[in-house]
Amino acid sequence: MNGSNIDYPKFDTKEKKIIFFGNSITQSWSDYTKFFSDNGYVNKGISGQTTDQMLVRFKKDVVDEKAYCVVILAGINDLAENNGPVTLEEIFENIKSMVKIANDNSIKVILSSILPAYEFLWNPGIYPSDDIIFLNKNLIDFCKSGSAIYVDYHTSMKDKRDGLKDEFTYWRDDFNGYDGVHPNKKGYLKMEKIISKTLKKIL
Repeated sequence: MNGSNIDYPKFDTKEKKIIFFGNSITQSWSDYTKFFSDNGYVNKGISGQTTDQMLVRFKKDVVDEKAYCVVILAGINDLAENNGPVTLEEIFENIKSMVKIANDNSIKVILSSILPAYEFLWNPGIYPSDDIIFLNKNLIDFCKSGSAIYVDYHTSMKDKRDGLKDEFTYWRDDFNGYDGVHPNKKGYLKMEKIISKTLKKIL
């Protein structure tokens, strides 16, 4: 789970291929529900990856797969400094670059809000909630250009600290606390309800 790329097999799904592109939050989704298998969606999440790593594999895992639509969920690992410090501008530019590649290849883009998080159990001392709100606001403004459709998980999943609600994440005995970053089944079901409304509009 070090963020290295995975050679995914090529998928032959339904005619309009929907690819979910992200990190562990996307990768683990398939472990909790049958959302992907039931709908013929393709899961291209890789645990631990930052936006620069995702940008490197975007062509192979999205464009070369001839996606009709890509659902991008990215940024939280950058804020956790998985590969060292990174500026908010760099994160935003990496996400915009992915959108541009998709646009240039006539692939529809759904840009997901970064999920709420108050802290990172695996990297203490970083409190990303304000940066998440700042980046999400930039994503909202960017989507007004028509390059992508914004999907808001953040608003309905945040608690009073602008972290992920306990009901949407799971308890970790190794840290004696809620994970606070990765959803549980209830969290994924909530996300499915939100994203499905947007997918219905473009299919």
